[in-house]
Amino acid sequence: MISWAESWRLLERARNSIPGGVTSNVRAGERPFPLFFARAAGAIITDVDGNEYIDYVLGQGPMILGHSHPAVLDAVERAMRRGQLFAGQHELEIEVAEALVRLIPCAEHCRFGLSGSELVQAAMRLARAITGRTLILRFEGHYHGWFDNVLLNAATPIDQLGPRESPQLRLSSAGQTSSVLGDYLLLPWNDLALVEQLFAERGHEIAAVMTEPMMCNTGAIPPAPAFLKGLRRLCDQHGALLYMDETITGFRLGISGAQGRFGVTPDLATFAKAMAGGFATAALVGRRDHMERLTRDVNHSGTFNGNVISMAAAAAALAELERDDGAAYRHMEEIGSALIDGVRELASRHGVPLLVQGLPTAFHLAFTELSAISDYRDYIQHCDKERYGRLKVALLRRGVRVLDRGIWYISTAHTYAHVERTIAALDDALTEVDNQ
Repeated sequence: MISWAESWRLLERARNSIPGGVTSNVRAGERPFPLFFARAAGAIITDVDGNEYIDYVLGQGPMILGHSHPAVLDAVERAMRRGQLFAGQHELEIEVAEALVRLIPCAEHCRFGLSGSELVQAAMRLARAITGRTLILRFEGHYHGWFDNVLLNAATPIDQLGPRESPQLRLSSAGQTSSVLGDYLLLPWNDLALVEQLFAERGHEIAAVMTEPMMCNTGAIPPAPAFLKGLRRLCDQHGALLYMDETITGFRLGISGAQGRFGVTPDLATFAKAMAGGFATAALVGRRDHMERLTRDVNHSGTFNGNVISMAAAAAALAELERDDGAAYRHMEEIGSALIDGVRELASRHGVPLLVQGLPTAFHLAFTELSAISDYRDYIQHCDKERYGRLKVALLRRGVRVLDRGIWYISTAHTYAHVERTIAALDDALTEVDNQ
C-alpha cells in the first residue's frame, strides 16, 4: 500500500506558517491532500515519500519538454553566471523576441513579463487605449488570471449563471469590488449567434473580445469550426480587437500557438507557461502599430521583465521545440494520440461513459453521457466530478499523476512505455472506481 506519511507531516508543518500549507489556492483542494515533491526528471516526478509517478500535470502545463531538461538547465546556468538582473537590456531579450516574431502569426512586436495573469492586464489596457472603448467581451468558464478585475465567472455554480442569452457576471472571491463588473460583457463560449446578436446591439462599445482559443482550463474544449473565424470577422466589422489569451495554448498546441493551429490571427495575444520550459516568463505580442503605443502613452513596467534567467530558459526551450522541423510536436502528437486511443478503448471495455476530448498535447477526461462538451454549462451540469476525483486518487496510488479538473498534458519526455504503464494503471483504477 502506498504511503504519503512524509507528505502529510510536511503539510502539517507548512500549515503553521503558510495558509492551508499551500502557496496557490489551486493546490488547496487536491485529492487526497496536497502532496509534497522532492525531485523530477523527464516524465517522472517523485514525492517526498519516494513514490514515483508518470506526470501528466507537468507543473500545470509549463513542462512541455519534461522535467529538468538539460538544454534548458544548462542555458540558464551559463547565463546566470554572467548576471541575473541588469535593470537594462541584454541580447537574450532580442533573441527571444525575434523567435516569437518568427513563429507567432500575430507577433510583429513583443513585450515580456513574468506571468500570464500580469500580461492579461497589459493586453486589456492596450486594447482600451487603441480603441478608445472600455467594454471587453469575455466568455463563461474562461480563466484570465487571479487579479481583482478578471477573476469572474471562472467557476460559477449553475444556479448563478443566469439565462444563456444574458449570463450574469459574478465575482469569484471575497475582497473583489463589484465596480469591475461594469467593464465586461459575458456570453457562453462557442455560440457565434449570440456573439453576433451582441455585436449588433453594442459593437460600438466593445474594445476587445478576450478568449482562450481552446478552453484548456475547463474541459479542453476546442473551438467550434467557425467560431474563432466568426470572432475575427465581427471584430473587424465593428472596430474591436481580437485578443487571444494563449497562456496555456501557446507553444503547447503547436509552435505557432493555437492561432497557428486553428488558422485565425488575433490582434493581440499573450503567452506564458510552456514558453520557457518551466521558468517564469510571459509575453504580450501583437501588431507593430498597436504595440508601439507602449512606447508612447500606455504604461507597461516590471522589475523582472526580460530578466536573464527567464530569457535564457525561453531561448533554449523554443530552440528545442523548433529543432528538426518540429520533431518535438510530432512526437507529442503520436504519444498523446496513442494514450487517447487507449483510454477510449478502456472506457468501451469497462462500459463507462468516460469522454476524452481536446488535442493530443492537452486533452480532458470526464465521466459524462455527452458525446462532446461544448461550453462551460455543459461542463458544470453534465460531468461527474466526484467520480473523476475518485479515479484521480486511484491513479495516483498506481503511479500516475493527473490534475483533479481532468486535463492531461503531454511532454516530449513521455514515451510509448509510459503510455502502456498508464493504460494498465487506468484499467485497474477504473475497476476500483466501478466497484465503489
